[in-house]
Amino acid sequence: MREQLLAAEKVRAIEWRDGALHLLDQRLLPAEEVWLSYHSAEGVAQAIRQMVVRGAPAIGISAAYGVVLGARERFKAGGDWRAALEEDFRALAESRPTAVNLFWALNRMRERLDRVKEGESPLQALEAEAISIHESDREANLTMAQLGMELIRKHQGTPQALLTHCNTGALATGGFGTALGVIRAAHLDGLVERVYADETRPWLQGARLTAWELANEGVPVSLNADAAAAHLMKTAGITWVIVGADRITANGDVANKIGTYQLAVNAMHHGVRFMVVAPSSTIDMALESGDDIPIEERDGSELLDLGGRRIAAEVHAVNPVFDVTPADLIDAIVTEKGVVERPDAAKMAQLMCRKRLH
Repeated sequence: MREQLLAAEKVRAIEWRDGALHLLDQRLLPAEEVWLSYHSAEGVAQAIRQMVVRGAPAIGISAAYGVVLGARERFKAGGDWRAALEEDFRALAESRPTAVNLFWALNRMRERLDRVKEGESPLQALEAEAISIHESDREANLTMAQLGMELIRKHQGTPQALLTHCNTGALATGGFGTALGVIRAAHLDGLVERVYADETRPWLQGARLTAWELANEGVPVSLNADAAAAHLMKTAGITWVIVGADRITANGDVANKIGTYQLAVNAMHHGVRFMVVAPSSTIDMALESGDDIPIEERDGSELLDLGGRRIAAEVHAVNPVFDVTPADLIDAIVTEKGVVERPDAAKMAQLMCRKRLH
């Protein structure tokens, strides 16, 4: 399966080359494929805030490279460059508040800087660490794809209908994807009859990105309004809802793109299984439950305007971009460390003690 996934790889959103970070501008897809280059930590932080790059793993990877760029600038400026670099760490940390992968990656970069030995180049050490974060995410995706596919096959070994929300593919990660990686693997194994992709308001990541990725790979995909999901669960024979995550707490509660919670409630009612796919870097054992997760609320213009033009009445808009799905609505959490079925605090603690499977 690993070789099949590697052969099917067509999309990448992040490239580190020629001493700069290159990001595929996801705001313009699928109409245009435009790559933007970044040479500073502040530029990377702005790219994250403005959603040039999005998806929890991709945000963490980009932030790691942002630290490399910041360190290079600070080192050239001279003086106490390490102290000055803290300003870049803060700017990157503040770019998005919900996705824990961001803080996990920044902590890894800071810890690597603290371990630099006498005579070792700190800039080379940081660059190597960022590349390692990028490559390990890609490897984790391959492992999760295999585990998730096996879980689907175990419960029903025939082609089936799946539903997904937001974008969790190669565009949101270091490569292949989390939830979409599982769906890709299931398709290669002959387990997919059709994928239903929620359009995912307000940025339409499902319509613009997920549908684009799946169609490019020949996976049968139908786009639907978010509000049609319950109807499709009732009428289209959907067997699994498969989503990613931006943060998972110690008890197995999951923060993900707004609309995920209502999918889990509807899935429970209709007897549809619910799978969350995310690397272990998404798990925040310092938070006891989903009640502790900071939920980002973005500007209401994302709901009120379309293409810079007002389409709504002159009213106040509520625009939380994540919600929390309680663990008791989740059938399985798939990580590169293994699968947790019916997650709870004890099972999550046990998972985090395991080594990576790849």
